[in-house]
Amino acid sequence: MARGRPRKFDKAQALDTALELFWRHGYEGTSIAMLADAISINVPSLYAAFGNKERLFLQCIERYGELNGKMYHESFRKQTAREVARSILEGEVELVTRRGTPDGCLMVQGALATSPESECIRETMAGMRGMAEKWITARFRRAVDEGDLPPDADPAALACYLMTLNSGLAVQAKTGVGKKRLLKVVDIAMQSWPPKSQ
Repeated sequence: MARGRPRKFDKAQALDTALELFWRHGYEGTSIAMLADAISINVPSLYAAFGNKERLFLQCIERYGELNGKMYHESFRKQTAREVARSILEGEVELVTRRGTPDGCLMVQGALATSPESECIRETMAGMRGMAEKWITARFRRAVDEGDLPPDADPAALACYLMTLNSGLAVQAKTGVGKKRLLKVVDIAMQSWPPKSQ
């Protein structure tokens, strides 16, 4: 009998299983053995289907983006910068406290990879978060141009502020803080939002 021959399995379902493991335990906290066991295939078959752990994680990140990336694009369609900001923050709370999924955020979990072996993962996560921050900055720059934000507002700093809050919300959710409390945090954060340009 040939060794390492892949079993018949649903690759999309296997990817979702791996995604949940990475989401729950982080990149470094998820071993190849854990992944193979959860997917119910042997390690050689896992490598044959997905490549190494790093490539599998990046496929999971792509899948995660397909499932959750709509939040930003839907938020950008809001009429005012304040509504955009609130929508992004409330969307993050919904994501990190969603019933049936692990608490916290896979993007934050991945960004916390710290060993030299995981530097590529950390850089990839930083790049993806940086891209989201650029999208937000562009939307807020438009708000300044349209007079929705005051002329002295700093779109890049406001975008960084939102991404910082999002990371904090994800970490708090991971430690067990519930949705109701996190939404109150969003309310407090919005109290400091710049007033509309007069």
